[in-house]
Amino acid sequence: MELDALNLDPPRAPAAFVASAQRAAADAAVASAERASADTFRSIEGIARHNTRKVLDAFKAHRVGEEHFAGTTGYGHDDFGRDCLEAVFAEVMGAEAALVRGGFASGTHAIAVALFGALSPGDELLVVTGAPYDTLEEVIGLRGSRQGSLQEWGITYRQIELQADGHIDLEAVTGALSERTRVVHIQRSRGYAWRPAIGIAEIGRVAAAVHQRAPGTVVFVDNCYGEFVEAVEPCDVGADLVAGSLIKNPGGGIVPAGGYVAGRADLVHRAACRLTAPGIGAAGGATLDGLRLLFQGLFMAPHIVAEALKGAVLASRLFRELGYLVDPLPDDSRTDLIQAVQLGDPGKLLAVCRAVQAASPVHSYVTPVADRVPGYESQVVMAAGTFVEGSTIELSCDGPLREPFIAYWQGGLSYAHGRIALEECIAALSAPAASIPEPERLSGTQLA
Repeated sequence: MELDALNLDPPRAPAAFVASAQRAAADAAVASAERASADTFRSIEGIARHNTRKVLDAFKAHRVGEEHFAGTTGYGHDDFGRDCLEAVFAEVMGAEAALVRGGFASGTHAIAVALFGALSPGDELLVVTGAPYDTLEEVIGLRGSRQGSLQEWGITYRQIELQADGHIDLEAVTGALSERTRVVHIQRSRGYAWRPAIGIAEIGRVAAAVHQRAPGTVVFVDNCYGEFVEAVEPCDVGADLVAGSLIKNPGGGIVPAGGYVAGRADLVHRAACRLTAPGIGAAGGATLDGLRLLFQGLFMAPHIVAEALKGAVLASRLFRELGYLVDPLPDDSRTDLIQAVQLGDPGKLLAVCRAVQAASPVHSYVTPVADRVPGYESQVVMAAGTFVEGSTIELSCDGPLREPFIAYWQGGLSYAHGRIALEECIAALSAPAASIPEPERLSGTQLA
């Protein structure tokens, strides 16, 4: 074929042909992985249909109407749209009550409010899933000082390590319970750890054992990344309290900010009094013009979660076929959105994150670099060309710049977008070794 027919500049033709060949190979690899994932995709779609019906039934039961989309200003008193939303949310979560507010700054904020509400000075917090997620370390008081952490508030802390297989050590948990243990904390997602996420069935076993041994103890679940991944939620199987972020799963990719707490009515009330003030609780808090998106995002959430899960399955299969360790495996049962890929090299971690960024609809032209991020102990590289800043139900990929250099793939508003980004990742990793970037010692984000 003549080069002129391709409108290629002759000196650049070899590079163009190489890039074209890499893309063709990547597309073929993705298509093969798709065919091998068909049964797993069908299972995910079945759960999405179940959860969509559950959400729809809750909307119908509470007679959601257009009048519920009108928000309030000022104090936010008598906001029946907000009250309706929280009743719907509670039903979907299998809870007695829910606090669903745009005023939560993040999932960490919602978790902190829930914990400060449930715990009092002299109580003990027992984390049973090993070291907590990085951003909770300062909430607890494991890092930082003079910030009003739980430990500075007079709350003691212990943690129980996971078993060698990554599951909760139930015997150690029940043996550790004491009169001071007020909250048993379960982190459902893996966070920045190489371990399996904690499934609903396992949460149910822990809740049953804790309540049998110490009936007054609160079983709390950090539900971030887990909503609508399985057919039931933690409160359905005995958890007393859950919390999470609305810019993750339950916001359906369109909620611009917020978080939630759901569970036993008395515990949700205590959390509400920490979010606002004692005497105000859930009765205050203006919703402004945000209610329609909160309702709509919740309705869309099961479908969007399924799209993201299919992308994660495809990522697992592709990276595994390239020889990388992955968790979960392609056909494993899943209980959170996150796909971990152990790349083993800082340059490859940067290359994958940059490929995801380049395939993003927002800020595709910037180059992620490793930097310090508030709340994280290590330098972190983050790729997230999202419409909502920090939204991890939208496609993102990140990881701490530390051994063994794991990329954490999550989200994706559409399966098609995840597929395209994976093609870019495969092409980037197939490039000559010289083109894989070395880790920089720079801060912020560079313009490409």
